[in-house]
Amino acid sequence: MSTNGRHDRDNGAAAHDATIANYRDYVNTSFVAAIEPIAVAKAEGATVWDQDGTEYIDCFAGISVVNAGHRHPKVIAAAKAQMDEVVHAATYVYYVPVVAEFAERLAEVAPGRLQKSFFGNSGAEGIETAMRLAKAYTGKHEFISLTHSFHGRTAGTLSVTGNKARKTRGGPYLPGVAFAPAPYVYRNPFGTDDPEEVAERCAEMVEWAITYQTSGDVAAFIAESVLGEGGILVPPASYFPRVKEILDRHGILFIADEVQSGFGRTGKLFAIEHFGVEPDIMVLAKGIADGFPLSATIARPEIADSLRPGEHLSTFGGNPVSCAAALANLDVMRDERLPEESARKGERVMTRLRQMQERHPLIGEVRGLGLMIGVELVTDRAAKTPATREAAAIRKYCREQGVLIGVGGQAGNVVRFQPPLVIADAALDRGLDVLEEALTAVGSPAGAVAD
Repeated sequence: MSTNGRHDRDNGAAAHDATIANYRDYVNTSFVAAIEPIAVAKAEGATVWDQDGTEYIDCFAGISVVNAGHRHPKVIAAAKAQMDEVVHAATYVYYVPVVAEFAERLAEVAPGRLQKSFFGNSGAEGIETAMRLAKAYTGKHEFISLTHSFHGRTAGTLSVTGNKARKTRGGPYLPGVAFAPAPYVYRNPFGTDDPEEVAERCAEMVEWAITYQTSGDVAAFIAESVLGEGGILVPPASYFPRVKEILDRHGILFIADEVQSGFGRTGKLFAIEHFGVEPDIMVLAKGIADGFPLSATIARPEIADSLRPGEHLSTFGGNPVSCAAALANLDVMRDERLPEESARKGERVMTRLRQMQERHPLIGEVRGLGLMIGVELVTDRAAKTPATREAAAIRKYCREQGVLIGVGGQAGNVVRFQPPLVIADAALDRGLDVLEEALTAVGSPAGAVAD
């Protein structure tokens, strides 16, 4: 190696260490168990580079955010052009053209009669807006949610979150929330492996929650179209149609949380399209602007118009730069057929993972739609004992071999495979090769995680 090359490497390593040290001293990260020891210097497409020069294949996409890839040129160009015009103009005080244009485009691609959007900055803000809208429109005040669900980290969104690991030390939460079992086929309370029976029984439990856990004052049922933080839980095909019949009979709105599952992630632009059900309100964030902060709560016009002056606002909501990026992101989704690519690549990945399942006892179940894929790890297939430490070890092994994956599920035993939708097939194959190496290393007696 040349002297200059060694010098650059040493400088990069020093910068990496300095960034980590500054984080530990000045950035509040006490709420996460650990941050991956990567100091991101650059990212492009499905590749991330550390300050020390290490290159990684990104199979987690910033927690399922950069669906069109890191720094997609068309998205970046649109954002830069908007920055030359207006960065902030208080979009709920003045009319801003790019905000109106994006809202119109969103209405064109949204399912059913969803038409009017409220723009915020995050998924949690979008869910809070949906809850406000449901109460304002119906005049009711209670909600039905699902176990294993995750809807955000504000007081209101944690109140409708059914994931215990996300709710610790934050209560008491808002009253008036009832929970029904998530349609989690692999771990359901009914003692069956039949998806249709799980769908039917879980839908019945929604009605049971309405009848026996509420005061008959339910404004809305809220559910992720595919449950993300709960472990990539894909409902059986008949679940949402069954639930929607119950909701309509009781005059209850359906809020579809598409924060993580939207914008091509599952093989369709919005995951709810897999189930043939039209939500009354839909919440979008994460992949909406390919990394720029933005959320949208889109509803039927009569629902959207139910808020009165002064009841709701967001200072930075609908930021013009983010909306310009979101417009370009929609163009990229269409022009590059990213939902279709997600579906194709997802089938490729699922096929490989199911082959791995036959060879590796650690894999209890493989599930997903498109490139929203979960691999549930267990130490005992019969007992379905969560392999929590093994999942963490596999994540570490993959990172050390240059592949970034996620881990989730209520027990922290689900490997999350959610790369940018633009990822090349060769990079996908490399990521899967490394994952199988990790399964072999961690699952072998010599590689078993010590107590």
